[in-house]
Amino acid sequence: MRPVSIGRVFFGDGGLSFILGPCVIESEAMTLETALAIKEIAEKLGIGVVFKASYDKANRTSINSFRGPGLSKGLEILARVKEESGLPVLTDIHLPQEAEPAARVVDALQIPAFLVRQTDLLLAAGKTGLPVNLKKSQFMAPGDMLHPARKIESTGNNQVLLTERGTFFGYHDLVVDMRSLGIMRELGYPVIFDATHSVQSPGGLGNASGGHRESIRPLARAAVAFGVDGIFMEVHPSPQDALSDPATQFRLSELEGFLSELLDLHRVSGTSREDA
Repeated sequence: MRPVSIGRVFFGDGGLSFILGPCVIESEAMTLETALAIKEIAEKLGIGVVFKASYDKANRTSINSFRGPGLSKGLEILARVKEESGLPVLTDIHLPQEAEPAARVVDALQIPAFLVRQTDLLLAAGKTGLPVNLKKSQFMAPGDMLHPARKIESTGNNQVLLTERGTFFGYHDLVVDMRSLGIMRELGYPVIFDATHSVQSPGGLGNASGGHRESIRPLARAAVAFGVDGIFMEVHPSPQDALSDPATQFRLSELEGFLSELLDLHRVSGTSREDA
């Protein structure tokens, strides 16, 4: 497996790294507050963290759902986050024309799960030369993620990450098949487990997605024990007040303790960075 680096954070080198941040940029103040708190935790625990936030959530359930500040303002905020926190930054893109301007600001691009088969979007992301995190679609078999990865690689870009985020299981429900983690890893790419989107109930609240926050911890533990290269979690200072995904974002005040627990589990269940 070829390790992938986002800034100075490595995935696939035997360690356990993290992608953390709020679902969407709600305000500059909240985004900076969250990023600086995450930076402090990362330094205290000695871990690699990539900050994630979206400038636009284009796949919301309802036309009335909050989407974010948009490309221009959102990238301004992410640039300030990067400057003030020193953390590498990842954001998702929805259209091919967003790839180039986003790449001028952030350190990695992410392709949302619903869009991971969109060839033009993947090619535009690959051509930026930045690492690309591909979210596995809720309707795709894990082995089929080879094809989106190959689309990125066709541009000469081999910095590809694959992320598991649950599979449709009837209406308004997702399940996590832990076998998917191993199947995708056998494709030759670092694998990340998205512990918060995997517990969503898509459209479960009628005009918004619900979820099962109580399942974040056990599923993340299981993924670490399985041997993933990274954990993705959306984190918010006050999840119940979040403007997007309030049912599944992880509480910022509980983050340090939980990450410490995951690191301990990683050390006893697999290869730690010190052993790699």
